[in-house]
Amino acid sequence: MQLTDRFPEIGPEELITALVPPPRFDAVRFSTYVPDPGEPSQAAAVAACSAFAGRIPAQAPKRPLLRRLFGAAGEEPAGSLGLYLDGGFGVGKTHLLASLWHEAPGPKAYGTFVELTHLVGALGFAEAVRRLSGHRLLAIDEFELDDPGDTMLVTRLLRELTGAGVRVATTSNTLPGKLGEGRFAADDFLREISSLAQRFSVVRVDGPDYRHRGLPEAPPPVDDDILLSSAEANPGSTLDDFGALCAHLARLHPSRYGRLVDGVSLVHLRDVRPAPDQNVALRLVAFADRLYDRAVPVLTSGQPLSGLFTDEMLQGGYRKKYLRAVSRLTALAREAVPA
Repeated sequence: MQLTDRFPEIGPEELITALVPPPRFDAVRFSTYVPDPGEPSQAAAVAACSAFAGRIPAQAPKRPLLRRLFGAAGEEPAGSLGLYLDGGFGVGKTHLLASLWHEAPGPKAYGTFVELTHLVGALGFAEAVRRLSGHRLLAIDEFELDDPGDTMLVTRLLRELTGAGVRVATTSNTLPGKLGEGRFAADDFLREISSLAQRFSVVRVDGPDYRHRGLPEAPPPVDDDILLSSAEANPGSTLDDFGALCAHLARLHPSRYGRLVDGVSLVHLRDVRPAPDQNVALRLVAFADRLYDRAVPVLTSGQPLSGLFTDEMLQGGYRKKYLRAVSRLTALAREAVPA
């Protein structure tokens, strides 16, 4: 199979029903999160997230229509409606967010920022508010601080939803120009959602990238003959030229990348090389995230995955995104065993 032959479509109804944690996080719970003994903030984050889930009411509060639509300031204590998980990549924020979702009463929704903006675009703002306002929890992974238009749209959506009593839990990336993989983004997040900041409490999660704690470097690329043999030997696998895949990703909305790799057992990429520009690089970040969510191993030929993003890109404002993508792809490369 080739990923470039796939053109996944997602209907409006399916956009709602698909708002659940991805397969990698199906079985995670607070009990399966293993805090680093040297990072006390991790155990504290587990306790804080569990407490937040426990405060979510099982039934929706009954409010007049106008108050549900436009909010009712002062009805909830400060910080009680929203929770923001603040930390660098690889500290388990998504694990905690998914665990919170699993523990919370339903109805509830879980999705990435990209999936949420696509939902609003497909349903329209008013219909998205109507569909989500009856939920007890909305969990948003990777809140995008680097797109002002979409940030304003989602902030407006959250204002309506928290006004209706919906709890919101989220993680985020870092604003462009804010360099350093370990830099925390809480101040940026609260500034961007300034009208809602008082409704969010911040839970900080410190620590190194757990995906590579005590593990060797990424395996080197294989030659093309081994790549082809592996693709032929592994049912459900795909084989694509890296350049062709990059062109294919440009034809799909990033919200479809997950569906693109659904059911794939192993992704093979031939002739991997550095991303030619920032647009391609950011699509590859989104693609890597969806591969990681679905625990799809990756086997490559060409240049090492560590060189996927140029030095110039790694010195720019999206440094944190690129490093997270390399971290996740490296973990997936370790899981790929050539035939």
